[in-house]
Amino acid sequence: MAKKDAANSDQPLTNSALQSHQTRAVEIPRALPMRLHAFDLARHTVIAPNGKRYVVATFDDTHVGRGYVTAVYPQQNDYLTLVRLIITELSSPTPDEAIKQHISIAEAIQKGTLKGLSRFA
Repeated sequence: MAKKDAANSDQPLTNSALQSHQTRAVEIPRALPMRLHAFDLARHTVIAPNGKRYVVATFDDTHVGRGYVTAVYPQQNDYLTLVRLIITELSSPTPDEAIKQHISIAEAIQKGTLKGLSRFA
């Protein structure tokens, strides 16, 4: 999508939506950063000890009343994020708490303890 196409969106961004969308410089050792999506605070590809890859995404979902959400999705073929197969999804009231949650989930995946966090374990 070209930059001019994004500016001509059918849904106008409100001033509060623009203010709440703040990306964070989150570095996680041995995690691969990803291109951020709209309203993302952080997004990484994290590799478990068994070689499986997961996307950990933390985003601002306050505009629909869910707070700041950290979600984990499986990744297939090193690039395809299976967003409809949510492994776990947690809500935080503030961006700082959401980033802490993002980091702790990424570390849990790297240690191989994702099953303890998963609502589908």
